[in-house]
Amino acid sequence: MGRGGLSGLDAKERGAEPGMRRFTWEEIAQRTGRGPAADERWLVIDRKVYDISRFHRRHPGGSRVISHYAGQDATDPFIAFHLDKTLVKKYMSPLLIGELAPDQPSFEPSKNKKLVEDFRELRATVEKMGLLKPNRAFFLLHLCHILVLDVAAWLTIWYFGSSTVPFLFSALLLGTVQAQAGWLQHDFGHLSVFSESKWNHWVHKFVIGHLKGAPASWWNHLHFQHHAKPNCFRKDPDVNMHPLFFALGKKLSVELGEQKKKFMPYNHQHKYFFIIGPPALVPLYFQWYIFYFAVQRKQWVDLAWMLTFYIRFFLTYLPLLGVKGILGLHLLVRFIESNWFVWVTQMNHIPMHIDYDKNVDWFSTQLQATCNVHQSLFNDWFSGHLNFQIEHHLFPTMPRHNYWKVAPLVKSLCAKHGVEYQCKPLLTAFADIVYSLKDSGELWLDAYLHK
Repeated sequence: MGRGGLSGLDAKERGAEPGMRRFTWEEIAQRTGRGPAADERWLVIDRKVYDISRFHRRHPGGSRVISHYAGQDATDPFIAFHLDKTLVKKYMSPLLIGELAPDQPSFEPSKNKKLVEDFRELRATVEKMGLLKPNRAFFLLHLCHILVLDVAAWLTIWYFGSSTVPFLFSALLLGTVQAQAGWLQHDFGHLSVFSESKWNHWVHKFVIGHLKGAPASWWNHLHFQHHAKPNCFRKDPDVNMHPLFFALGKKLSVELGEQKKKFMPYNHQHKYFFIIGPPALVPLYFQWYIFYFAVQRKQWVDLAWMLTFYIRFFLTYLPLLGVKGILGLHLLVRFIESNWFVWVTQMNHIPMHIDYDKNVDWFSTQLQATCNVHQSLFNDWFSGHLNFQIEHHLFPTMPRHNYWKVAPLVKSLCAKHGVEYQCKPLLTAFADIVYSLKDSGELWLDAYLHK
């Protein structure tokens, strides 16, 4: 079999268009970028087969996120991530090498055919209902409330001085600014605000760069991988803390124990999570790594945006606090932001199913890796509407103010197919992080000692 992978019959005999090659799922599954065909990466979108072997390095969304679907059907993630699909397909036309043979299903035979079809019908319903259209006034007001809090933090120290109470209150306000700007940049990063991608990208750089001091390219590199394959070890960077710091998931923890690997005392991980998790992630890791990322990847535009944040911060607070005071304020703000960020982002994923990529359908992939938290005005604001994590993962470009509208439809589809739809109180979600770490740590210890 040559590179084209024809299975014996020519295109004319199979009813194909002249010159159009036909492939089987068995042939496509071999082109993952690993194994005997390590130099080849193919994927399928709407029954069309694309060779991304060279293109993946030039993929605007990053090399890894598209490579994670090599050898698989990528129709649903393609639809989920891209706004102007017609335009994107024009750029993909040089990559087209053929299509699925007529006797082949539109997606892998192992996937739940009815569930895939029902979800795609749900997607069409969502589009007809206009739930992918944003209310820009919502995002403008959200930006304004961030800017007001930012100014209020400075005015607090300017008017009341730098004594303990105004200093701590200002730090709390700035920590809130950082957390809320984090949720806002998330909206622009997911192309949820403007109908054109370029406008989302430009404002994204301003919000994450100037308001937070981080590179947009770094966020894109990590976050889209997470959405493509959530909680899939070696594909979702959010679970890369396994196994160096934590043993995550029941299956992976047992596997680690059976292999007699012990990088940390995992049976105590639910305790040291409070030390190296929420308080330390941003100030001790992200704070320096984002600069390394921007310089190492030569993201000079992102670096320039980042520097505008630090220049503004130091120029406005240095006259009021001095060098020691401003460094202390910055560290405290990052500490507050870190705790806020970690608890909110991990409550939806760490307690859920974590395993290697099993190539299940898009709907099941997202539901087994995500859960929701009860809706309330506070929960919506506090989490940036990521209390609707299920709906966000199914429709990542949907503006967050519409999550509650699609939630009943998602619940109905889950009930129809017997898929669990988890929704819990906020504090329960926080506690489940600790409980799940305790459980997986005990599973590791049992396997380590007895298997």
